[in-house]
Amino acid sequence: MTGDSGSATVWGVAASSLLWLAALTAVLAATARFDRDRAATAADLAALAAAANAVHGTEAACDRARRTAEANRASLDSCEIDGHTAEVAVSVASVLDLTVDVRSRAGIVTEQTP
Repeated sequence: MTGDSGSATVWGVAASSLLWLAALTAVLAATARFDRDRAATAADLAALAAAANAVHGTEAACDRARRTAEANRASLDSCEIDGHTAEVAVSVASVLDLTVDVRSRAGIVTEQTP
């Protein structure tokens, strides 16, 4: 027998382990990105809902934002109304046992003269 007997097995196990590590990293990165996108969508929709209901008062607007966030499996952390502009913060529980926090702002666009 030669001195390198069985080295192909070691290289095979090392390559297989590296492939599994790369696959796990890709899955975790995709999961984190998905959770971030879901939180951003929930925050955007909650801010739009609050801004659309700002004429009915802060309580009604923030209640609508809360219901919209909950419909998107998020929780409303804060809601501030300034005129017809709403700024909200939502959080989403991640599959990775983390919490993703996102802020969003929506309101009336006014044309500014130079």
